[in-house]
Amino acid sequence: MVVAGHEKGHAVMKLLRTISTQRLLAIIAGLVIAVAGGTAIAFAAAGSGRLPARESLATALHQAAAAPAVNAISARISFTDNLIDSTALQGSDPILSGATGRLWLSTSTHQLRLELQGANGDAQIVVKNGAFSIYDPMSNTVYKGTLPTGGSQTGKATTDTLPSVAQIQSELKQLAQHIDIAGPYPRNVAGQPAYKVVLTPKHSGGLLGSVQLAWDATHGVPLGIAIYSTGSSSPVLELKATHISYGAVSARVFKVSPPAGAKVVRISTPAGHAAAHAKVAKAAGKSKHGKHAAKPNTEITGARGVQAHLPFTLAAPKALDGLPRQSVQLLDWGGSPASLATYGQGLGGIAVIEQTAAGQSSSGSGSQSPGGLNLPAVSINGHSAQELPTALGTVLRFSSGGVEYTVLGSVPPTAAEMAARQLVP
Repeated sequence: MVVAGHEKGHAVMKLLRTISTQRLLAIIAGLVIAVAGGTAIAFAAAGSGRLPARESLATALHQAAAAPAVNAISARISFTDNLIDSTALQGSDPILSGATGRLWLSTSTHQLRLELQGANGDAQIVVKNGAFSIYDPMSNTVYKGTLPTGGSQTGKATTDTLPSVAQIQSELKQLAQHIDIAGPYPRNVAGQPAYKVVLTPKHSGGLLGSVQLAWDATHGVPLGIAIYSTGSSSPVLELKATHISYGAVSARVFKVSPPAGAKVVRISTPAGHAAAHAKVAKAAGKSKHGKHAAKPNTEITGARGVQAHLPFTLAAPKALDGLPRQSVQLLDWGGSPASLATYGQGLGGIAVIEQTAAGQSSSGSGSQSPGGLNLPAVSINGHSAQELPTALGTVLRFSSGGVEYTVLGSVPPTAAEMAARQLVP
C-alpha cells in the first residue's frame, strides 16, 4: 500500500535536487529496505519447516496483532535488486546490485541497523534517536536526516484497542475494492511458521505487478516484502531472511561510524517544511509574477495560484498523454519556488516538476553519472534529455527556455517521452 502526501513530496524534491542519479536511486532503494527492515525481513520461498494452521486473512491478521510484543530482532539477509538493467551499472554497489548482509532491530529503543556487504565496502542504514543515516560506499558519502514526527516515540506501550476479526474483515472488504488479495498461504520463512499474501492492483497500477508480504504467524512480526513488475515472474526488489532470531541486541550494534573523510549530505525531511514553504511562498510572492506574498503555512494549489508565485511561465497543460490533470501545487526547491503537477489516477499516473534551470545540459547518445550509471539521452523536441528507465517506472529530465522539467511515473520510457514532448514546443 502506498501513502503519499505533499509534505513527503517536498522531501523527495529536495533529494532530487541535491544528489546524482545513482545516489538518488541508492537512497530510494535504501529507504525501501529501511521501511521493510523497520519491521523485519522480507520472506523467502517456502521452507521445509513447520507450517501454521490455515486461517482466514482476517483471523491471521488478528492473531498477529494480538501476539506478544517482540523487543529485538537479529537476522542474516539476502537483498536482490533488479530495478535497473545490469548493462547500465558500473562497479559493484550493494544497494543497486544486490548483496547479502545483516539486520538488527530494537523495537524498545526504536533503533535499526541494516548492513549490505559489497566488494567496495558495506552499505549501512542506521535509524536511531529520531534520525537516520545512509552510508554509500561507492561515493564514500553519508546521507543524514531527521525522521518525521508522527506521534509519541517514548517507547511506552500504547493502549490502542485490538480490532476484532469482524472489524478487520470490514477493512479488508474496503481494501478489496482497489486491490486483489490472495492468501494467506501457510509458509515457513527462515525457520519460522509464517503467512504470505499477494496484493495486486485492480486498476491504475502502472508498471507495478504485485507486492508479496509475509509475517511470522507466532510472533506477529512482518517478515517482509517482494515487489514484482507487470509480466515478470522474478521480483524487482526482494529482501529475504536466511536466518532470524528474537532476543536482546547489544546497544553497541547501533554505534556505527562512517569511514574517515566521508562526505556528509543533509537531507531535508517534512519536519522543517512548514517554515521552508512559508519562506518560499513569501519570496515567490515578491517575484515579477507574484502580486501578494502567501500567508505562512498556506498551501498554494491550482495552476493560476501557483503561476503567481513562479519566476517562469508554468506549462502544466490540462491533459498529458491522454491523462487529465489532477492537481498543481507550489513546491519548495531548496529555497526557490517550483511546481508539481500530477496527471491520471493511481500508480499509472505521471508527475511533472518544473523549476528554474540550473544552466547545465547533457549531449550525446548517452551520459554517465558520477556514480557510474550509463543513462540514455533522448531528444525531446530538439532538447537533449537524460532518461532513467527502471522496471517500475521512468524518470526523464530536460531543460527548455530556462526551465528544467522532470517527468516521472510508473510508466514505460515511451509514455514518459510522449508526455515530455507535450510540455514544450
